[in-house]
Amino acid sequence: MVDDAVYAQARKQVRAMKGFYIHALVYVLVNAVLVAINLASARDESRTVWWSLWPLFGWGIGLAAHGIAVFGLGGLFGPDWEERKTQEIVRRHRAP
Repeated sequence: MVDDAVYAQARKQVRAMKGFYIHALVYVLVNAVLVAINLASARDESRTVWWSLWPLFGWGIGLAAHGIAVFGLGGLFGPDWEERKTQEIVRRHRAP
């Protein structure tokens, strides 16, 4: 049987992943619409102002930060990093 704490942590991680996937889907859909509006409103293709890139890049930074918060940077801030760091600090405080 799975420990209740382990199950709760797994549920929390799955919810965070779901939140990221929803964020990514909304990002793609909204930015696709913005690019389509940008293209439709372009008067002269040689002089098109690509204003739709600003929200694409700005929101992309936020989406990347969300992804790093959920999935971590490999081993650097992965799911076990917080526990390892906590144990390290506890050991330091216990050492004479």
